[in-house]
Order: sequence, then C-alpha cells, then structure tokens
Amino acid sequence: MRILKTFLILFLFFGLSSCLEIIDDISLNADGSGTFKYTLNLSSSKSRVNTILSLDSLDGKKVPSIDELKTKISSFKTNLENQEGVSNVTIESDFVNFFFRLTCDFESVTKLQDGLKKAIEDETNETNIPELEHIWLSWDGSKLVRSIPEITVKKAKELSAEDIELLKLGTYTSISRFPRTVLKCDNTSAIISKNNLNVMIKTNPYALSENANLLENTIYLVPNKN
Repeated sequence: MRILKTFLILFLFFGLSSCLEIIDDISLNADGSGTFKYTLNLSSSKSRVNTILSLDSLDGKKVPSIDELKTKISSFKTNLENQEGVSNVTIESDFVNFFFRLTCDFESVTKLQDGLKKAIEDETNETNIPELEHIWLSWDGSKLVRSIPEITVKKAKELSAEDIELLKLGTYTSISRFPRTVLKCDNTSAIISKNNLNVMIKTNPYALSENANLLENTIYLVPNKN
C-alpha cells in the first residue's frame, strides 16, 4: 500500500505535511485471496488541514476543494472495483476529522497490485509510471514478502525541511494477518502476536522516508499439513 495515488491524494498532498497515522493492513486466506485495508488518520492535524483547504494554492499547486476530493475518491473507488480480481471496495471518508480508510477484497496479491496500478494509471491518465512497477507484495503459499510502494518513498523525498520535521510526529504501522501459524520473520523489528497469526511493524513516516527498508519483511508460515 502502503502504497495509491488518487485515493491517497490527501496523503500525498496533506498527509505528508501533517501529523498523521497510517495503517497498512493485509489479511490472507489459505487460498491466497484476502482483504487489504489502508487507513489514513489526520484527525490530530485537522486544524492544519482546514487551513490548507482554505488556500487557493500551496507551493504552486491548486488546493482542491472538499467537493473535488470527494469526487476524486468516488471516481477512484469505481475504477478500482472494476479491476479484475478486486471486489467489495469501500472507502470511508470523514471530512470533519479527516479520517479515511480504503478496504477491498482480492483474489491474489498479484491481482491486488495489478488492480491498484491500473486504477491509478486510469485516474491520472499516465502509463508506465516507474514507481508503480515495484512489486511490493509476494505470496507463494508459505511465505509473504512485503515492502512499501516506491511511489510513497519518492513523494516523501520531495518534501520541504519543515514538512520532513512534521513526519517525525506520525506513525506508520504495517500489519499482516494469516490463516495459520507464523514460524518466523526476517525483519528484527517485527512483532508476532501471541496467537502467532499476525505480524506488526511500526515506525514513523520520517524514518521510512530515510530508509524504505524499515518495513521490508519476509514472513514464513509453518508448513501445510498434508
């Protein structure tokens, strides 16, 4: 997810210049299908966001109105739910507290990545976006390899010094949920839940902008019983 250019216009335009909470949550089923959730919470910075929304432009870019943002989010939702292998797309939008959550089901992690990539390209009228070619999820039935989309890191590196300082106040949480026991993880910062079915890594957006490898992880599950 990480990791969604049109839905995450608030993340790219506001989120990276505010105190924010991001939760990147993926649940896998035994057959490789699953559910993806991406939560963006700007409630602790809603005064700053409202200030930005009152401007005509910021850093030479037009500031969209709330109505325009709602239209973009709705358009992205429709586009994503029309992608092969992606279903049950919902986007929760709270423009009072600036809380947003994208949820969708997928037939495979490949279908999820392809669907998001195609939806973003359609919404932005761009193709062959280099950052979207990055494979940030891989699942072979026994291990999950995770990272974050390169476009997230690229945007972070374009920030001003003031915005970079604000990133230090935020949190980025990556959660992976499985249908059977987790055996081990490669990332030493990962925390395995007491029931051994979930894995979490938590950092802040600033640290992540400096080192995208912080959320990279290979998670190994116990072998299937035949």
